[in-house]
Amino acid sequence: MRKTAVVTGASSGIGAATARRLAAEGFNVVLAARRRERLDGLAKEISEEVPGAAKIVPFTLDVTSQESVDALVAAVGACHVLVNNAGGALGLDTVETADLDDYRAMYETNVLGLVRVTKALLPKLIESGAGHVVNITSLAAHVPYEGGGGYNAAKHAAYAVNEVMRLELVAKPVRITEVAPGLVKTEEFSLVRFRGDEARAAKPYEGVPEPLVAEDVADCVAWAVTRPPHVNIDRIDVQPRVQAAPHRLHREG
Repeated sequence: MRKTAVVTGASSGIGAATARRLAAEGFNVVLAARRRERLDGLAKEISEEVPGAAKIVPFTLDVTSQESVDALVAAVGACHVLVNNAGGALGLDTVETADLDDYRAMYETNVLGLVRVTKALLPKLIESGAGHVVNITSLAAHVPYEGGGGYNAAKHAAYAVNEVMRLELVAKPVRITEVAPGLVKTEEFSLVRFRGDEARAAKPYEGVPEPLVAEDVADCVAWAVTRPPHVNIDRIDVQPRVQAAPHRLHREG
């Protein structure tokens, strides 16, 4: 029997790469994100890339909406794996100049969205007898950096929720894993952070010979969820070789 994985934020970047990889590993995959046209395209691509793949189901989801999450739960049958990937960063303001609307938006997606989706799908994950929740956080969840106050706070909160879940669910057949990436070059993360300013969006990657790519993080997720059910991978910190901390990178040139 094929297991089913739900991946939020699946329309691009880490979410899309994770969906592709889990399909290749033999999972049915529910692609959940706001941009339906992207999900439809991705579902078609995965079906063509993975011959014999079972159901690849696109689902329009807004993790900040309880109604949307309830509709997801109603549409999903069994659920064995949940990858909470929806989230992101906004701005690089200091605390002194902080935009509280940005703080609020980051908390809504990175924390409340994670909790909302997990809470809704937990009964199905428990019922599966071997459920697994993978929370994509960031090294920013563990190491603060200047300008990262809002994102640091949101991802640290996501990390805290992850740890509490492991404590609370220890008697249930559900594994809890955190994947905390460092610098990952995707098509949208930095562009969204800097609201479409391509010059600012490119700056974090300048001179970095080999940043991570989305597939590197997807590889970590796939490895964690394919361990035997009695093995829990608590946390994976993954960063490019040239990164020693969120704020410490070797740059060439």
